[in-house]
Amino acid sequence: MWRTLFTEFFSDLGKQKLRSFLTLTAIAWGTLSVVLLLAFGRGLGTSMMEGMLGAGNQVIVVYGGQTSVNYEGLGIGRRISFTEADVELLQDAVPGIQYSSPQYGRWGAQLKTGDITTNTFMEGVNPDFEIMRTMYPAAGGRFINERDVDEMRRVLFLGDEIAVRLFGEEDPVGQQVMLDNTPFTVVGVMKPKMQTSMNNGPDADRAIIPYTTFRNMYGNRNIGSMLIRPQDPSLQEDIRAGIVNIMASKYNFDPADEQAMPMWDFIEMEEMNQKVAMGLEIFLFTVGFFTLMIAGVGVANIMFVVVKERTREIGVKIAVGARKVHIITQFIFESLFISFLGGGLGILISTAIVFGVSSMNLEGGAGDFLGNPEISQLAVVVTVGVLGLIGLLAGIFPAIKAARVDPVESLRYE
Repeated sequence: MWRTLFTEFFSDLGKQKLRSFLTLTAIAWGTLSVVLLLAFGRGLGTSMMEGMLGAGNQVIVVYGGQTSVNYEGLGIGRRISFTEADVELLQDAVPGIQYSSPQYGRWGAQLKTGDITTNTFMEGVNPDFEIMRTMYPAAGGRFINERDVDEMRRVLFLGDEIAVRLFGEEDPVGQQVMLDNTPFTVVGVMKPKMQTSMNNGPDADRAIIPYTTFRNMYGNRNIGSMLIRPQDPSLQEDIRAGIVNIMASKYNFDPADEQAMPMWDFIEMEEMNQKVAMGLEIFLFTVGFFTLMIAGVGVANIMFVVVKERTREIGVKIAVGARKVHIITQFIFESLFISFLGGGLGILISTAIVFGVSSMNLEGGAGDFLGNPEISQLAVVVTVGVLGLIGLLAGIFPAIKAARVDPVESLRYE
């Protein structure tokens, strides 16, 4: 039976070469559109997430602000400022905090080496900052460590771009830099990363020193912000509530006053980015789906033509005892075969294109934001399912028409 179906199918294709070629091309093009749109959409979504994580990985940044409501007799406009002790207090008192760091900041810090001088935003932090802000060192260097903090060492970690400005192609690690006329030793340079969200400029153009060294140099009493990272993102709401309650109690402000203690929550941003990426994939799939449906009209058209041209043959089969289910099965099979044959070609071509683009390693400019396209298993499964639906819908109506052919009338058909 299957051999007969294949024989008749390829015989029909041979009789309608041009129409068959155009139909297969339309199906292949529609499949190509769906797979490529989903692949590039996934790559773009991954790139967006990577760029967001470049500024902070599941971090809650807590700032001191100004009160905006009266509280227990205290007026509006009071300045709320935090200290290093507050970071230690939260680490000990709020369950679920994995990493934390005080964060001092200074605009216009001068870096000088030889004849080269540049200014940047410089921060004083602790070693946890490396993980929270994904500022990982390139080979041969390191981030600041606990001993640097305890001994208030004059050590410096540089962003990759500012390191190039200061040292060019020379290895900065171990070199001395004058930071605001104080000698510092470079212990590491940040590995290049993509960053689409930032605060006080990109990390690539930043200088990092131990927070104790910062305090000792500039005499700051209050930190600029506190960085907190939960052990698990699911603890985010509980940790935020704990931070608000403890700080509101200590500094006497209304816990509901968001202006008194603003927060920048990367966990919320990550969830939002995931929703945006999902929406983008759904939109791109919808565009590709309708392109594929148009190709399905071509499959239905060729099947109706086949039914018309084989009316006498169908009538003879019914006259000699062929059951309607056999006629319907034959035409649905042919429709499905056309869909999957064209779809298979489209998947192969799109896979080759994605592999070619990925192997090019596009970097810089739009290439950084486009990311590497990815063909997911889900995309292939969904595409195959859509092809099956198109083949079924395009074949079932011509098949029903064929099964209803009157044997007597069909013999008169020319």
